[in-house]
Amino acid sequence: MKDIEDKLRALGYGGFYTWYDPPGTYYDWHRHPEDEVRYVLEGEITIGTEEGVYHLKAGDMLEVRAGTRHWARTEKGVKYICGSRRVLK
Repeated sequence: MKDIEDKLRALGYGGFYTWYDPPGTYYDWHRHPEDEVRYVLEGEITIGTEEGVYHLKAGDMLEVRAGTRHWARTEKGVKYICGSRRVLK
């Protein structure tokens, strides 16, 4: 897992934690004040934005820019690394 965090750190992310969503989890439309990254370790998750819908499985990563309206759901369950990156103004 350190190699994944090193990769994400090189992209400017930090504050890592591992999260698990059981099957049937749904997060309604929301936004984050910082850039967010999700790196899937196990399972699958679908994340939707106003620009498109992304189906992620183990080894996939998605960056969601600060303020981007999005939702997420998992039918099978998912374990992923989360990180954030401060937006410079």
